[in-house]
Amino acid sequence: MSNKSSARLRPPMSGMTAVALLLLVACLSAHVATAFTACSSIRSSSSRGSAHPSAPSLRPRGARVELGVSSSVPAEDVTASAEQIKRLQTLADLANEAIEEHGSEVLKTFNARVGVILPSGDDEAQGKFLRLGLVATGSASKGDLVASLPFNEGDGSGLALEPNFAAKIVYDKVLPEGYDGWTGDVGFLAMLLLNEMARQDADSPKGVDLPRRKEGVQALMSAWIASLPSFEEMTEMHPLLWNEDEQEIMQLSSTKKIYRLLDDIEDDSSWLDENVWSADREKFPETVKIRVGDADEERQCFTVDGFRYAVAVVRSRSFFVDGALRLLPYVDYANHDDYDSNELVGGGIGMLWGSSKGVLLKSGKALRVGDEVRISYGPKGPADYILDHGFVPPMCQLSTQGGAITAELSFEVDESDRFRDDKLDILEFETYDLAPMEPAQVFDVVGGPGSTGEPDPAMIQFLRLVKLAGKDAFLLESIFRKEIWGFMSEPVSEDNEKASVTAVQEACEAALSDMNELESEDSSASPSLNEQLCSMVRGSEREALERTLAYIKQEAEALDLKEYYQERRLKTLGLDSEWTPEDEFGSTTRVPGAADYDW
Repeated sequence: MSNKSSARLRPPMSGMTAVALLLLVACLSAHVATAFTACSSIRSSSSRGSAHPSAPSLRPRGARVELGVSSSVPAEDVTASAEQIKRLQTLADLANEAIEEHGSEVLKTFNARVGVILPSGDDEAQGKFLRLGLVATGSASKGDLVASLPFNEGDGSGLALEPNFAAKIVYDKVLPEGYDGWTGDVGFLAMLLLNEMARQDADSPKGVDLPRRKEGVQALMSAWIASLPSFEEMTEMHPLLWNEDEQEIMQLSSTKKIYRLLDDIEDDSSWLDENVWSADREKFPETVKIRVGDADEERQCFTVDGFRYAVAVVRSRSFFVDGALRLLPYVDYANHDDYDSNELVGGGIGMLWGSSKGVLLKSGKALRVGDEVRISYGPKGPADYILDHGFVPPMCQLSTQGGAITAELSFEVDESDRFRDDKLDILEFETYDLAPMEPAQVFDVVGGPGSTGEPDPAMIQFLRLVKLAGKDAFLLESIFRKEIWGFMSEPVSEDNEKASVTAVQEACEAALSDMNELESEDSSASPSLNEQLCSMVRGSEREALERTLAYIKQEAEALDLKEYYQERRLKTLGLDSEWTPEDEFGSTTRVPGAADYDW
């Protein structure tokens, strides 16, 4: 997009804006504290914005919201917050101006405006995580459509971004055929995001000038790109950009390993940097300048750090809708609420004739003008929420009220297994139709209300195959190839079952050991906000691991009570009882014509 187009989106400061800012500075100088309803969420915002259900109602565009400042916030932090509020209001105005001018032709339905969402609660750190959200511009009943956005799946000419646009449209002439990175669809969306940033460079458009869009669509995209959290903001908001010490704490606090994500990101970005970006720095610059109001902000772009930043933004703002992971500009401003909210859904947009597929945002409760529009980011555990969105919502903290409590256990076929090739062949061709299994698998273990700790049957089935050895290896013969995966759904032998149960027990104990070691070393009297988040994840996953461990120990003590493959096979053949002569020759008194031989 040209500089001229970017400049056109800059709104002049109204008299109301100037007055509001003067009042804001006056309030801050006097350290006036505005009380807001407290929320149990430890962090009030993600990289999208505020993330707890008790945020104050906002007025529509044209009015200004008040700034809530805790009396415990240091003066330097208050000043920074005032500057941040001003910057965010500028971003909101840019987005709203684009919506007013082009929204009706692109967004179809959008009964909301972008507003600055203020933090609530007593946590002084919340003042550092102010972001944007959606504010209702009209009243709505529960279930009413508030906003919609077409997918434009064919040519990518709309606002919505989906992974296949990367390989098929934008990077078609750049990436090798069949490219598929470790970061998967998230990585493809991150590449699209970086390209959109490059196209908005304030000096001159860069990147690949695809997909082609109408002027109004591109104006909306420009305002949305400008409103995204900067790299510096994301270093506080998202664990993928935390400092190394905090990432190490997160690594030891959860079975969902952040190092695994970071390794995948580094592998993909290093390959792209070496083979694609560095070959043409004019098209793929290391940094770009994004116009925000009257200033240009420099942001990381086609670099290893820029890709990590883009992945963090995608993880925090993307939605799986209608069978695909998608970035949904403007709809994605909606913040999370555990209660009275709906997940985004796919559906038809428009009248019966000429309707198109798109995403629908429906109200989870009755709304009045000025109420914030919230959605649900879906049923996830604490670790998933923090690794995706950078916060842990109240529901995940209240396990006694039905929160999702999960941990992950990983297993794989050993590289040194003498039967590895046979087992890989079974996993690829003989498990599930059209869904071959990889040699490494990750399974959830569940805690929380009503959980018994019983592991996922699919995990035990996989482990029985992984641990198949010794006298049980005859089941790997080709004669059983079509049946063996079904055999693994039930105990094979006592030795095999013991090995499978022991694998689960050792995995649980290893994860708990890491957590215990971390807590024994943690002597911090006042842990940081991120450390508190990690502690919350740790406590949640500990519950799931301990319940699973207790269940699996009981299983280990009852191995002699289980029925194994040989017993089941003998029963099938009718050979499970003690032999007598009568079994072979029948009754000692023979009745003429009583033989049942089938000649």
